[in-house]
Amino acid sequence: MTENLHSPHRRLIELRMEHADLDSLIDRAAEQSPLDELAVRRLKKRRLALRDQIATLELLLDPKEPA
Repeated sequence: MTENLHSPHRRLIELRMEHADLDSLIDRAAEQSPLDELAVRRLKKRRLALRDQIATLELLLDPKEPA
């Protein structure tokens, strides 16, 4: 059971959920007035880091076969 909680597949799902949450948060922050540009930049930087982690995990779980 512990293996399942820490599996790469579960981690990938968690990262995708966090990425989606950040998308929503960034959209809401962009609509606010006055706009906190520093906070939005930090959120976008975190979202980019998550996207990199997701891409790395996807390659680990489903490596591309040579053509």
